[in-house]
Amino acid sequence: MVEPLVFLPGMMCDSRLFEPQLAVFSRERAVMVAPISLGERIESIAEAILDQLPRRFALAGLSMGGIVAMEVLRRVPDRVTRICLMDTDPLSEPPQIAALREPWIAQARAGRLGEVMREALRPSFLAPGPQRMVILEKMYAMAEELGPELFIRQSRALQRRPDQQGTLRKCQVPALVLCGEHDALTPVKRHEFMAALIPDARLEIVSGAGHLPTLERPEEVTRAMRGWLDQSPA
Repeated sequence: MVEPLVFLPGMMCDSRLFEPQLAVFSRERAVMVAPISLGERIESIAEAILDQLPRRFALAGLSMGGIVAMEVLRRVPDRVTRICLMDTDPLSEPPQIAALREPWIAQARAGRLGEVMREALRPSFLAPGPQRMVILEKMYAMAEELGPELFIRQSRALQRRPDQQGTLRKCQVPALVLCGEHDALTPVKRHEFMAALIPDARLEIVSGAGHLPTLERPEEVTRAMRGWLDQSPA
């Protein structure tokens, strides 16, 4: 039986982050995008979505979604059949980054979420090219729709996130670690480190992409995910 595929979107994102992949994989298997919107800790966000998920499933998360995916794997390793971690980070948040979020939270509360998002998700985080600003404007609009309260909750969760190196070392399922070559937010070296933690992980660096490869280079991401989904279970 083909296992369902669960996507976890990044901060201030929804299913639109995975639109190209959803269009392909939904033709052959059950696919869902689980919201990472409940709770102010990564642990509570993961706990909140577990009842919504199938009994066993393939799990793919990007950025903050990857952080939540690692927590899901830590909690229910027997339910995760394979894991794909994209443009994410297994480490706890450095104090200087956690401190940087405080003025952003204050600005969001003051009704300036648009300004915050343009500072938090900069053009330099994506690959250069004409589509860079088109994609960013979509992301900014998505964030405005989701609203400042979600931004604040997710910011708090990222500030307090646990270190997941131990979780990755214990991973016993097929794992894909994927990153855009131009990702300046969670760079390639962090993904090389992450892949080295996971037994037999496959590392995929997507050329011509930055922090949002699912939208920047959708065909390449879909191809890499296809190879991961076709891997035999451990």
